[in-house]
Amino acid sequence: MSATTNKIQTAPAPLDQSYSAIVKRQFKKNRMAVWSLRFIYIVIFVGVFADFIANDLPIACSYKGNTYFPVMNSYGVSLGISKWHTDLANVDWHALKYDWAVLSLIPYSPQFMDLKNADFKGPFDEQDVPSFKFKHFLGTDKLGRDVMSGMIQGTRVAMMVGVISMSIAVIIGIVLGAMAGYFGDTKLKMSRVRLYLNLLFLCLAVFYAFMARSYALSDALSENIGKFIIELVISFVIFTVIMIIPNLLSIVLKKVPFLGKQISIPMDILISRLIEVMVSVPTILLILSICAIMNKPSIFITMIVIGFLGWTGIAKYVRAELLKVRSLEFIEAAQAMGLSEARIIFKHAIPNSLTSVLITIAFGVAGAILTESSLSFLGIGVAPEQVTWGSLLSAARSYVPAWWLAIFPGFAIFITVTIFNLIGEGLTDALDPRMKQ
Repeated sequence: MSATTNKIQTAPAPLDQSYSAIVKRQFKKNRMAVWSLRFIYIVIFVGVFADFIANDLPIACSYKGNTYFPVMNSYGVSLGISKWHTDLANVDWHALKYDWAVLSLIPYSPQFMDLKNADFKGPFDEQDVPSFKFKHFLGTDKLGRDVMSGMIQGTRVAMMVGVISMSIAVIIGIVLGAMAGYFGDTKLKMSRVRLYLNLLFLCLAVFYAFMARSYALSDALSENIGKFIIELVISFVIFTVIMIIPNLLSIVLKKVPFLGKQISIPMDILISRLIEVMVSVPTILLILSICAIMNKPSIFITMIVIGFLGWTGIAKYVRAELLKVRSLEFIEAAQAMGLSEARIIFKHAIPNSLTSVLITIAFGVAGAILTESSLSFLGIGVAPEQVTWGSLLSAARSYVPAWWLAIFPGFAIFITVTIFNLIGEGLTDALDPRMKQ
């Protein structure tokens, strides 16, 4: 019986199953990872619809015979593409007499101060509210801000930090890791003039696109996110235009024998040394330094810094995979067909090297959330009015008996980081190369 059982457990997967199907089957065997993934879906839903779940603005309402959608309009105002109606500008939304209104599930925004329930009202304390609908179910802080609303807003911030910072890290890590692994130290060749001009114009592009426009970017960020995105796009356009110039000039100048001579660029050594330098930079210390010289702290700057420092692990995995993939037959066939190196890398080499990256992303999101929470706890990297799990946890220091300010955000941070780690462990087992057999 024992031999039969062992034979069943080690039997190979059916030949008609694809590798993705095998990975999915193996992942589903890990019940903790599956339930963690389901929980992440709920967290993402709460983060995306946070403004509809907790807000002092009605989702929809009728006021003085006119119908409004305040929550949706608030997005337009924050992006700078819309304005509030004169009847609704700078009003107390709770005091308005609506014809009818559809209120949020939690009728408080994270910044709304209920002065009648200020000075740390606990979840089980007696609260001065007009009805059960307006009860502060997780209590309030010193200023009377609803903790549940802050928790929901903190969920959005945590997901944004994890997704945006890791998106930046994935782009940088995949590109640099692929270049190091595919080209090695001898395969990438470039004319002298093109190399020298690109290095020179790269410095000019960074200066004119970002450093010279730092005040414009900072002012736009302090005004609204929509204007900041526009200014950031303008900076990238300037950077791109400047970098096109040396490549056009090199087409003409490389006809000179000395300038046109091809030289090898040791991409593997350069990127490997860059990884070592970046790994040695403490993330928290760098963010502290950047925040010290900024006019106004911003969660978006924090995300960008975390992303620019978190790509090293991804680059290592991609580099290791490309070192193996570049010598396989399908890559040699693509080269024999005369396909460009860029097409081979991005269409054939990278897609076959991303399985291990998924594991790094899962653990990276957990690390990014933990980093942001640590910074928020210290009151660094986020605007004072921005509510995060870390800032709620920090508020508990000023009044120790306010246990709800420590328990709820602390538990949320612990659970979120844990479930991402569980998903990472599930992917580690599911993507095990032995499962391909």
